[in-house]
Amino acid sequence: MKQRYKKLFKRLSASNEGALVPFIIIGDPSIEVSLKIIDTLINGGADALELGIPFSDPLADGPTIQKATVRAFNAGITVERCFEILRLVRKKYTQLPIGLLTYANLVFSHGINNFYNRCSYIDIDSVLVADVPIEYSMSFRESAIKNLISPVFICPPNAHEELIKQIASFNQDYTYLLSRPGVTGIENSCVQLLPHLIKKLRIYNSPPILQGFGISKPTEVKSIISSGVDGVILGSAIISIIEQFMGDGIDQMLINLLNFLNQIKAATKK
Repeated sequence: MKQRYKKLFKRLSASNEGALVPFIIIGDPSIEVSLKIIDTLINGGADALELGIPFSDPLADGPTIQKATVRAFNAGITVERCFEILRLVRKKYTQLPIGLLTYANLVFSHGINNFYNRCSYIDIDSVLVADVPIEYSMSFRESAIKNLISPVFICPPNAHEELIKQIASFNQDYTYLLSRPGVTGIENSCVQLLPHLIKKLRIYNSPPILQGFGISKPTEVKSIISSGVDGVILGSAIISIIEQFMGDGIDQMLINLLNFLNQIKAATKK
């Protein structure tokens, strides 16, 4: 496996702060602006990136991210262009952990090993396939590990003992802890603190834990970090700013994104 996540978590632990990992859809609202947004997220304090490859049937995503996907498709995004954007981002940010969030059909359609091989060639660090249950994940895990890509699995809030044990065992760079069941989104935000799950994951030697789904406020980030996780993943809160301020011009949207990321990053400090 690559060492970027390990170096990141070691550095953040030494400085007593949690990780901020923003999620956006590649190509939203256009390829050119998407690259500017990525620069802004990193300038605003992102410690790593989770990037979504647009997919027509994103089962785990709520309306905010689904609309971002539609905007990306309307702007002409394709999987090939996604890989080209990823190549440019990696070339620019050589030490930044970059993870992908995708869906099984996109991986299948390229051939599982071929997909992971392409990710490895670009030097992607991790891949989360959102709609593959852990019991059907062997072929994905094997191809990921073969290509030095870290597989990532989601720990739901209602995970039973055996599932927690498997998740902790299969994850290598981080565990994605869900704040709540359902799809992404801040429309019906109900962020839970999950100390019992964090404790169980630690017992089973989970890699660092990042909590996501429904997180949108600095106060929520501070509470979540205080509960014992190693960082937060924010998607819909960021994408809603992209959507909300597109009409005011790209520069204003980027300013609002930068201000928001600065506030969230400050809240990760313990």
